[in-house]
Amino acid sequence: MIKAKWRQIIFEKLQFLSLEERHRIEQKLHTNLWNHEVWKRARTIGVTFSNEFEWDTAPLIEKAWRDRKMVALPKTVPAARELDFYVIENFSQLKSGYAGIWEPDALTCKPIEKNALDLIIVPGVVFNKAGYRIGFGGGYYDRFLASYKGETAALVSSLQFIKDIPVEEHDVPVQTLITDE
Repeated sequence: MIKAKWRQIIFEKLQFLSLEERHRIEQKLHTNLWNHEVWKRARTIGVTFSNEFEWDTAPLIEKAWRDRKMVALPKTVPAARELDFYVIENFSQLKSGYAGIWEPDALTCKPIEKNALDLIIVPGVVFNKAGYRIGFGGGYYDRFLASYKGETAALVSSLQFIKDIPVEEHDVPVQTLITDE
């Protein structure tokens, strides 16, 4: 099955979750991440500001600030199909960017080199147990991660796992899968 079809199947599963069930899963994912060594070790964290289809990342950002961790969010560079990360210190530094995604304002935020980030929380829609993923279709994260030296993690509900993901040569697996189980 092609990636677009798997993406559609998982989106449909996630859309049928009640708000209570979604919140319960998010709480487990957040708690499991915060208790994991990958989070505890990290001093600088790269994370997207979640959209309606992703697990809520605002609590992760707020917890990182409380833990005195540096937080950086990606800004999409569509012409190059790349991500540039910028340090944010509050949510007012975000503005609507590419495809309506909330991104750091490059005029008010400081850029950070990719390998200055200890941990990247990688978004995705579909995953296998080996950490390969199907994202949102742009390939931005695979290009970014190809030369990234730090640790990677993803928040993955049991609803998002499939056995066989079509893996391409350029796909980069996520190192640590944080689940709700």
